[in-house]
Amino acid sequence: MEDSSEAYLCINDPNGNRASHWSEPHAHLEQEEEKFRRKLKYFFMNPCDKYKARRRKPWKLILQIVKIAVVTIQLVSFGLSNQMVVQFKEENLLAFKHLFLKSFTDSSTDTYSVYSQHDVYMHIAYTVEQFLMLPSITVGNHEYKKEGGVYSPLTICQQFYRNGSISPANETFDIDAEVEKECLQIYPVKPFLPFKANPLNMTLHFERLLTVTVTFTLKAINLETVEYHELPDCYEFDIMITFDNKAHSGRITVDLDNDVHIYECRNWIFTGASPRNMYMLVLFDMAVILILVLSLLLCMRSVKTGVQLQFEYTEFFSIRYGKRVSVSDRMEFINGWYILMIVSDVLTITGSLLKIIIQLKAVASYDLCSILLGTGTMLVWIGVLRYMGYFKKYNILIITLRAALPNVIRFTCCAAMIYLGYCFCGWIVLGPYHTKFRTLNVVSESLFSLINGDDMFATFKNMQQKSYVVWLFSRLYLYTFVSLFIYMVLSLFITLITDTYDTIKHQQLDGEPMSDVQAFIMQCKDPPESGCFSVDESSGGCLMCCCLHRTHDYDEDKK
Repeated sequence: MEDSSEAYLCINDPNGNRASHWSEPHAHLEQEEEKFRRKLKYFFMNPCDKYKARRRKPWKLILQIVKIAVVTIQLVSFGLSNQMVVQFKEENLLAFKHLFLKSFTDSSTDTYSVYSQHDVYMHIAYTVEQFLMLPSITVGNHEYKKEGGVYSPLTICQQFYRNGSISPANETFDIDAEVEKECLQIYPVKPFLPFKANPLNMTLHFERLLTVTVTFTLKAINLETVEYHELPDCYEFDIMITFDNKAHSGRITVDLDNDVHIYECRNWIFTGASPRNMYMLVLFDMAVILILVLSLLLCMRSVKTGVQLQFEYTEFFSIRYGKRVSVSDRMEFINGWYILMIVSDVLTITGSLLKIIIQLKAVASYDLCSILLGTGTMLVWIGVLRYMGYFKKYNILIITLRAALPNVIRFTCCAAMIYLGYCFCGWIVLGPYHTKFRTLNVVSESLFSLINGDDMFATFKNMQQKSYVVWLFSRLYLYTFVSLFIYMVLSLFITLITDTYDTIKHQQLDGEPMSDVQAFIMQCKDPPESGCFSVDESSGGCLMCCCLHRTHDYDEDKK
């Protein structure tokens, strides 16, 4: 910072005439300090003030507006396509349950079970018969999968303990824990007719039986997209029906599930449609990725500039004033909004690339793509609050959240300890007697619903009264939880937010406290439109600004 050269300054003589003098070396230090202060002030300006200061168009702001528009359009487009896919998969799953599960009804989804050996055989035989007659009974376009000109078979497998002798009457048992597997395959053959004889040429070992699985593969084409002049997708459904007897409780639960694979149809003739729409969507996604990459680079450049200024400011205060810059002042140079934008850009770029791969039928990871695009778009819209924060009447939410966050985190950590205690207690005590306390996850969801006042009466009413002690404990447990969290914890949580809000309002009326960085920048009196920010530091324009400041200071002292 030291320099032996002299700086040329303008001052006023006692008669009011402007004169020129050569300053002492310390005046050069003041000039350098004013340059640095002006540099910091420009860094913390909003886009409008930066435009007034240097007449540079706010490209970053314009790019963010364009990004919000294209990302939202992309999300809506993918959402509509994903909705058709999800609807097709759900309707097929429901159709398979009605086709292959005997006497299935929509209301019996969670309770569909069999209770006798005869029923197990009858249900398996019904599934086999429906599978063999599928082309003649289905109202969809389901067909068997072909492998080398042969239809893929239906496979029945049972898993059971290798050896076992159980005698509950004598209270004795002898079990070999080794599990064996026995399978039977049935191939559909044209004409597709049911077997006249019993198709199950296997005996189920109910005493040692763990599970029976019936697996087969079907294919279908989603023709719903034809209405929108888009090429249909081909689907492959790997269906598994499971008879679960692991508990050996006398009840065998039956469940049907499927894995779906989506791919592009190989041979198609579709009048009135072409892959042009798909290619246009891919080009649009490429344009979105390009915009996001530009946004990512600009935000990373701004973060880099902030880090560099942080080091310059720390070094300047250490050399000039011998002060150590606090961590809070250093963090003012790291703009959290830019970090948010960087995260949203990375997520949306990844989701856009995955969306292109899905459109090209290479993968079918719709769920992962939805999470990436949904989270990225959410963060993009949250980032709009940054620009609303430049208006004092709109930034009260942002300031309140930022000020209340540390206290909220500390309060939440303390409340979480009590909440977890109630979760573990409810799970171990009430779990055997109440469906809402069977697992830790369900317990947490039930208690969180109680805090919000949801389904409160049903939680009390559905408690089984098989054990009077547990029933009495459940009342004490629920009453104390509701009273503690609704009347105390939740009220204190709301009070934290309202107190912070009131404090912020008073600060806006009385004047907000300034940090050392803000106080240092406030000493720069140059308005954005003064022209002092548009000149190069090595030119004489900065010198003219210094001359004007010294003239103004001299006039103030003279008064």
